[in-house]
Amino acid sequence: MRPVRQNDKNGANGAGACWGVGVLALALLVSGCAESGSGTGAAKPAPGRLYAAKSAHDPQAGLQAPAARALAAYASRLRLAQARRAAAARRWGLAEVPLTPPAPPARKPVIEARKGFEVDDQKELGLPPVFTTVPTKDKVVFLTVDDGEEKDPAFLRMMSDLKIPYTAFLSDYLVKDDYGYFRKMRDRGITLNNHTLHHLYLPALSYERQKHEICGMQDVMEKQFGRRPTVFRPPYGNYDQDTLRAARSCGIEYAPIWDEEVFVDHWEYREEDQDLHPGDIVLTHFRGREDWKGTMPDMVRRFLRTVTAKGYAVACLEDYL
Repeated sequence: MRPVRQNDKNGANGAGACWGVGVLALALLVSGCAESGSGTGAAKPAPGRLYAAKSAHDPQAGLQAPAARALAAYASRLRLAQARRAAAARRWGLAEVPLTPPAPPARKPVIEARKGFEVDDQKELGLPPVFTTVPTKDKVVFLTVDDGEEKDPAFLRMMSDLKIPYTAFLSDYLVKDDYGYFRKMRDRGITLNNHTLHHLYLPALSYERQKHEICGMQDVMEKQFGRRPTVFRPPYGNYDQDTLRAARSCGIEYAPIWDEEVFVDHWEYREEDQDLHPGDIVLTHFRGREDWKGTMPDMVRRFLRTVTAKGYAVACLEDYL
């Protein structure tokens, strides 16, 4: 068996939970249709009389009135939601409103191990794939936050206000002093996933110790958050065949790592073009001023300004798995 080591830094309750309203175009369409006229300057019938006149010739026409009112009300709610999101963007120091992601794909993409990131007998053993990008044509990226050291209430408020989805990968030794913080995160629709008990360099451990790190965290996740994840991220992005075998035995189906990492003051890119791509997974960490030159909201601002300027929306990773 050959170890696979990536030269990287350390690093809800179900798919679909973190997808927000994504049909603002419908609201604009409805609004445009409601306001358009014939251009003849003719007086419009009083409210209700148009449907009454039609009903005299077509008994079914009267049924259109409730449907039209419901559609108009729906469009109004969407416009109000967007206005609130714009206000939230200003409140959190963003000049542009983050883009709204498309609806989750009806047919999930096939996830395979990234070329060069496989282990021996990857397919033969049915091991969880390690990947850095989700195959999609949607212009979306996925934000993932690792370990759980910093527990900033402002981060929770900001992400909720802006309706930005993300995925958390938790290590028990860092989250056990405040499980409640991550329960609040879960209750806001964020998926909590496995990042091992103690965030160790797994390839240096025996198979049994690796299994303890991964399965032990599965037990913690179930006890504290009510769910055994199917997604796992190896600490530091380092793994070998034993890691993926152990993960599979613990119920893990996917082992995403990342294509970019965002900090308070800069980005780091894996690819030579130093740019974002559709479906890229972006890593950051639960960190604060003790480790960064700023706060988690500062990091989020840098992240959102970059992805929005490049025309990307932030989508929920689990919606594509």
